Amino acid sequence: MAFRCILYPGDNPPELPEEVAAPDCFVDLNLDQVVTAICVGRDEYNLRPFFHSPAPDLDTIHYRHEVMKDLEQEEVLGFVKSFSAKMRSMRDQIAKLNKLYYRLQKEAVFLDAIAFYCDAVSQLANDLGAAKLRSDGLLGLRRHVEAYVQSEAFSSLHETMTSIKSDLSKVEYSLLIRYTSVTVRRPGSEPDYGAAVEATFARFKQGDAKRFEFKLPDFFEMNHIEAGILDFVVRLYPEIFTRLHRYFQDHQSYVDPIIGRWDREIQFYVAYLDYIRPLKRAGLPSCYPTLSTTSKAVRCNQTFDIALAHKLVGDNAPVITNDFELDGSERIFIVSGPNQGGKTTFARTFGQLHYLGRLGCPLPGREATLFFFDRLLTHFEKEEDIHNHRGKLEDDLVRIHAILREATPNSIVILNEIFTSTTLRDALFLGRRVLERLIDLDLLCVCVTFMDELSSLGPQIVSLVSTVVPDNPAERTFRVVRRTADGRSYAMSIAEKYRVTYDSLRERLAS
Repeated sequence: MAFRCILYPGDNPPELPEEVAAPDCFVDLNLDQVVTAICVGRDEYNLRPFFHSPAPDLDTIHYRHEVMKDLEQEEVLGFVKSFSAKMRSMRDQIAKLNKLYYRLQKEAVFLDAIAFYCDAVSQLANDLGAAKLRSDGLLGLRRHVEAYVQSEAFSSLHETMTSIKSDLSKVEYSLLIRYTSVTVRRPGSEPDYGAAVEATFARFKQGDAKRFEFKLPDFFEMNHIEAGILDFVVRLYPEIFTRLHRYFQDHQSYVDPIIGRWDREIQFYVAYLDYIRPLKRAGLPSCYPTLSTTSKAVRCNQTFDIALAHKLVGDNAPVITNDFELDGSERIFIVSGPNQGGKTTFARTFGQLHYLGRLGCPLPGREATLFFFDRLLTHFEKEEDIHNHRGKLEDDLVRIHAILREATPNSIVILNEIFTSTTLRDALFLGRRVLERLIDLDLLCVCVTFMDELSSLGPQIVSLVSTVVPDNPAERTFRVVRRTADGRSYAMSIAEKYRVTYDSLRERLAS
């Protein structure tokens, strides 16, 4: 099978548009922060469309996993980055060329750009040939580059460029400057006046002289005088410059399309691996998930919010990991517990894992088994919009109704603190109705709520509780554990700490 693309297997990979809108869930899950950090310093590659477009099938995800694993070898990642640096130098030359005015200088810079390109491709062929590769993606690239380097097109491009540069390096001319006139001619038998001056003053030498150097400013673009002199040089060597001009005209599209596409798309992998490298150095685990289109069992060990972890590692702060599991008929996590205890972070983690899993990226955690979803729908609290005349409750209802209308049995829904603006009685009524609809759809869901009663609606629901330090209920552990929500554990911890439980009060009153 011919190699076409490093992001998608097969002979007919999709062509993503230059602009792909971020999924609606991005801000809620802090994935916008993740992608922004990944893309920093890589604007030239326009990577956002790749991170905004989940893989269409499991074959694509497996294809990407294998490429990622090859790139985790420092040697492979090193020569890929080296190739990218040379291609960046080539593009810098083309950018300079486009700003120049004089044709001959443009053609000379164009020759340098092709020299960068040919060197990059030749070295890439050598590096790929020596590397221990296992992925279909990089093995396919190796075959393509080897065939391309041996092709007539590349050989002609490289050899002609080398020949023209060699001929240009042999161009010699002399200048005769008289007042306002300049004469350009081939060098003749003029004496070397520099040698004559040194010989004349050699007798007065009394030791090594102190060096006095003055560097004249060297502007990249020629001025009109230099351009005029060069025009005369062309007349002296018309054959060489005719070859240069013809080469410039004939090779405007010299970059191999597949190598050009690969140079951009490989940055998807390189950028993500660079993003998670500080996390791995800090001792945090990463893994390649197992995804299924049929089983909705979900299992993750020692996982964490990747956006939050990136900030904490930068601040040398500890990162708390969590485990969770859905099995059999279980579909919905109801997450309750004290405020600021990690409930929302857990909900974000669940969404991040599934989205990054659909991209084909290694995930934060020791192990992950996930479902191959079709839509990831989120509802998080938003700041009030003065242009939106709906009240808070009405806005919640409208947004949740849109989620329920769009959701399918293969979707994932994440709800964070729904119906907080109404009475507990009304919130319970609405919350039950929403969850009953989600249960009927048999989809995966995480619901962060203050209403513990929602955790006992059926066997499809698993109760998770964010915990506190037993001896100090005001201190959060940020761990979320599988436990029945009773709504009293946190209050009882505080009551016990301050000795205001029923038994404590009876004892104190009796004394």
